[in-house]
Amino acid sequence: MPDLKKLVAKLTRHYGEASAPPARGPFELVMWENACYLLSDERRAAVFKGLREQVGLTPSAILKAPREALLTLAKLGGMRPETRVFRWREIARITMTEFGGNLNSILEQPYEQAKQALQKFPSIGEPGAEKILLFCGTSRGLPLESNGLRVLNRVGFGRVLKSYGATYRSVQEALRDQLPRDNAGLVRTHLLLRQHGKTFCRTNAPLCRSCPVSQLCPFRTK
Repeated sequence: MPDLKKLVAKLTRHYGEASAPPARGPFELVMWENACYLLSDERRAAVFKGLREQVGLTPSAILKAPREALLTLAKLGGMRPETRVFRWREIARITMTEFGGNLNSILEQPYEQAKQALQKFPSIGEPGAEKILLFCGTSRGLPLESNGLRVLNRVGFGRVLKSYGATYRSVQEALRDQLPRDNAGLVRTHLLLRQHGKTFCRTNAPLCRSCPVSQLCPFRTK
């Protein structure tokens, strides 16, 4: 059985403490997820900083901002900037009309209800909603995105099944008894797994020979 604690300890020694997104609160985190498409974290941060400094990261500011101002920032975020502007405004509109302009209110709701509320927003599925709640200090288990899921699968947690959802549930089930007890530990684990999946444990041509956790990983022998 793989050991999550040992895995995280080795990743921490290699990467140090991983940095959480600069977004704070559910609204900013939804905007963070929609800041760009298939680009680096650095580019995402640049778009997000532009929104904060040039427009304002509140629902009312997004709705009041001239379209050209939003479009200029959206172009920094990759393909289909017009779609991105539409999504930003839709995020602001939903927040204003369904949550009274205050998306923080969902944090007072039961976990499943808060998760369903977040899934009303563009590009936020169930794993994304769970991740946002994790960064807000409200977690149940360890949310994973594709990079972290791939790392855990390769070191031996769960199985690769026909659908992504089935694989995800298999890994979550295998992890259940080894998870950190505190939210900070869950955040750290999520960020480190994501970082490792992006740098060494890539989908194609993984860098197994130089991987800092190769001794814990049976995938390197395949």
